[in-house]
Amino acid sequence: MTEKEQPVENQEPVEENLSASTSKSEEIDEQEVVNNANPGKVEENSELPPLNVNYSETARPELVEALRLLLMHRTITEIGRDVENIRSSFYRKLNQESAAKKATFIEEGGNAEEFEPAEDPLEEEFRELYEQYKIRRNEYAKVLEEEKDLNLKKKLDIIEKIKNLVHTQESLNKTFNEFRDLQRDWRETGPVPQGELQSLWENYHHNVEVFYDFIKINKELRDLDLKKNLEAKIQLCEQAEELLLEPNVTKAFGDLQKLHADWREIGPVPREKKDEIWERFREATNQINRKHQDYYLSLKEEQKSNLDAKTHLCEKIEEILKKQLESPKDWNIYSQEVINIQKMWRSIGFAPRKDNNRVYQRFRTACDEFFSRKRDYFSRHREDQHENLQLKTDLCVQAEALMNNKEWKKTTDELINIQKRWKEIGPVPRKYSDALWARFRNACDTFFQNRSEHFSSQDGEQIENLKLKTALVEKVRNFTLTENQAEDLKELKKVQKEFTDVGHVPLDKKDSIQREFREALHEVFDKLDLDDSKKEVLRFRQKVDNLAQSPKGKNRISTEREKMVNKLKQMESDITLWENNIGFFAKSQKSESLIREIENKIQQGRERIQTLREKIDLLDQFD
Repeated sequence: MTEKEQPVENQEPVEENLSASTSKSEEIDEQEVVNNANPGKVEENSELPPLNVNYSETARPELVEALRLLLMHRTITEIGRDVENIRSSFYRKLNQESAAKKATFIEEGGNAEEFEPAEDPLEEEFRELYEQYKIRRNEYAKVLEEEKDLNLKKKLDIIEKIKNLVHTQESLNKTFNEFRDLQRDWRETGPVPQGELQSLWENYHHNVEVFYDFIKINKELRDLDLKKNLEAKIQLCEQAEELLLEPNVTKAFGDLQKLHADWREIGPVPREKKDEIWERFREATNQINRKHQDYYLSLKEEQKSNLDAKTHLCEKIEEILKKQLESPKDWNIYSQEVINIQKMWRSIGFAPRKDNNRVYQRFRTACDEFFSRKRDYFSRHREDQHENLQLKTDLCVQAEALMNNKEWKKTTDELINIQKRWKEIGPVPRKYSDALWARFRNACDTFFQNRSEHFSSQDGEQIENLKLKTALVEKVRNFTLTENQAEDLKELKKVQKEFTDVGHVPLDKKDSIQREFREALHEVFDKLDLDDSKKEVLRFRQKVDNLAQSPKGKNRISTEREKMVNKLKQMESDITLWENNIGFFAKSQKSESLIREIENKIQQGRERIQTLREKIDLLDQFD
């Protein structure tokens, strides 16, 4: 086939075929156009704001000002890319600021679901400027369509004039110059309506060829013109072939459309090169088109996979909604699970456009329903907490009435009973919890510290206790291991308990005797063939013994217990998250090693939980 005989999709492609995926706004941006239908005019001597700026590090106020300056001093078609970059950077920074405020709100004790960002005046100003941009862009689109109709009339008139050249009686040289002027006018005339482009182009080139044949210009001039056209088309072929190396498929496809527009404006080439040069250009075009088609097919598959993943997350939230959650612990556990699912949702890309909003609304509805139920539950739960607050306040009053009592035995029993009742009462509102606990603990600690000081003031007893502890140190140093590890361990624990049960020693000997006992124990522990976790628990027992003997020992033990409980909760939460994550990995050879790694972490975490529980049990013995 010749160049003119090719079907549309294989011929010198027209905008209608090659730009089917290009939006109206993209088509406008590719033209050299005017701002508010006023061709390219800006204030004389004004300093034009720069274009193609990287706005990623620009603060939001400066982004608003940059948008305002672009609208004031630049034409609408110059600023399209910059406006969208400004908009993207502005909302990314706005979302980051909102996330930071939300995090601060949560750190200060607020509930994540209760956070509501304040209205942002800067965002309102940005929206107004962006609306101005859209209005002006739409106005230009309307003007452009009118200009295209006018351009169509101009080009039809040019074709008629080329037709009439074959009837002129003027010299060939003058006729040829008129023909050149008409060609220049054709190139300088702007775009025409899309639906007229193909037939107009064919009509123009047909009459150009008729003109060449009719006037029979001298062969030297014609050959020179054809050679120049061939060189121009070879250059377009080279540019098209370079686009095959462009990593951005969409950019390559857009640049190809411009090359085809340039191709259409170039005149004929030598007949013997016509098919060859067109085949070269068409081959590059076909390869770029295939890459573009493959890219969107791949994108479509990826979006379908994203839809499946997001649908699965919707189903997980909906399954949680079916559960009957009866305690704050249950609600907190599943709240964390919902939050983890939300994090996974945010890590997944877009679904197909026709499904994206629907699946998002489904997910949002399920999440909103969960947190709405949670708010209702804790609203009811809060009433119970206020009742608990009154009960615990009464116990504080009772403990404070006893804290300076000197009847040591009787008061000890009464305070222990009060402490048991305290533990049986449920939680109080969070904002009162720490202060109320500090008040209650201070009353109890004051009494027990007074009692401890009273009994520890007996110097003779302390000296005797020092002798007992020294003997226990020697007993450990001389301890001989047997083949029965369990019995050895039992005996060492017994010695530890004996050491702890011995009363106070003189203050100046307290640290040294504890250090000697600890070092002696560690030496024996190192000889025992125990795993690291057991050694850790045994050494921790000695640490607890030291805490118990220190001033305000109960306070320090309580603090240590709280630390261990927090570590335990965190580890349980981590294991839950790891177990959930395993369920989201597709079965593949690539994911197996990652799954094994997570399973190892889960196993180590469970072993760590066992060690933490043993430590908490030890602390509870001294509570």
